[in-house]
Amino acid sequence: MASIEQKIDRLRERICSSDFLQNKGLGNEVGIHIFNYPAKDEIVVMAGIEKLKKDSTLPCRIIDKDLYELLLTLLEEKHVLDKISPMEEKKDKSYILAQIEKIASAPIVASKLNYSPHVPGKDVLFITGVGKVYPFVRAHQVLNALQKYFTDIPAVMFYPGTYNGQDLSLFDICEPNNYYRAFRMI
Repeated sequence: MASIEQKIDRLRERICSSDFLQNKGLGNEVGIHIFNYPAKDEIVVMAGIEKLKKDSTLPCRIIDKDLYELLLTLLEEKHVLDKISPMEEKKDKSYILAQIEKIASAPIVASKLNYSPHVPGKDVLFITGVGKVYPFVRAHQVLNALQKYFTDIPAVMFYPGTYNGQDLSLFDICEPNNYYRAFRMI
């Protein structure tokens, strides 16, 4: 079994591939990929991503979008971020969850992940912070909503859990959610 460092090295090789950057060999599917890893390796994976982002020898431009930062931005835009903590004292968790899910629904999150202009053959979108936004933002829902925005560049979601090509299980403890359109990165 490959170590997490070896998987990150293979990730680097893969994103340097012209076929990957051109979304070739996917059978007309959208180039959405999942790099799954054990949650205990989060710090190593994030350090690997930072190293890749700083690597000037890469033939691609990495666009890193952190779902946690995006969630905070959405809550600030709606002027509710500072109201959540006092609300926790008065309302139950399911009410707060429902309110946040309205503000940060998968279509809204996906639209905020979109940026312009995409540079086909050059850009790679990295989606990080998946574990930090659970249960407010669900990865499988975001992946479904992403498809209309990222047809021209590859997107890689960094997922702390298991993806077997059909089911996602966050932290290897959450009930699996079916998502079969993404490709396993490694």
